[in-house]
Amino acid sequence: MKVSICLGIVAACGIITATVASAAPCNQQKSNGVVRHRTPVHETIISERVISSHPVREVAMAAAPKDIVDTAVGAGTFKTLAAALGAADLVTTLKGAGPFTVFAPTDEAFAKLPAGTIDSLLKPENKEKLKEILLLHVVPGEVYAADVVKLSDAKTAGGKTVKISTAGGVKVGTGKGMSNVVKTDIKASNGVIHVIDAVILPE
Repeated sequence: MKVSICLGIVAACGIITATVASAAPCNQQKSNGVVRHRTPVHETIISERVISSHPVREVAMAAAPKDIVDTAVGAGTFKTLAAALGAADLVTTLKGAGPFTVFAPTDEAFAKLPAGTIDSLLKPENKEKLKEILLLHVVPGEVYAADVVKLSDAKTAGGKTVKISTAGGVKVGTGKGMSNVVKTDIKASNGVIHVIDAVILPE
């Protein structure tokens, strides 16, 4: 006898059904010379397999914030700053635990310096001068925009002081010039970044 098996899977509840049907030709009967066909008999076997007692849930984990250096590099507008941090050996410092507040000049801010200034500062013999300039942009601790506007000055990681002004917008700098804060509170894993439109220079 030929047997055909049809399987149906109901994924939602984990039910598997199997239908067994006996084929008619094997059940022919003769009565008074007349061939009679028996109606196929269908038997359904139902079995249940428990896949899980609880629905499966996928939890999307938010990416952990990057440190200050990686955040600046990832933004794509701080290439000169990244190169300067490398030349001044400050990358390891700003990838440390911190926390730090960094007033980060954009590539356009560095481009405002007199021609040749950046190339000169990136030379090994000017490493200490470059470090002095860069540390003017770093303040220990996390100082968010709401706190910055309450200050008139801040002590930097290099031991110098930068002035802070809120007249006509928030500005930070020295007697050499003030930079506008154009974007605030960019959170990093070890501090916060405020974007400025000019490089802060020592007096």
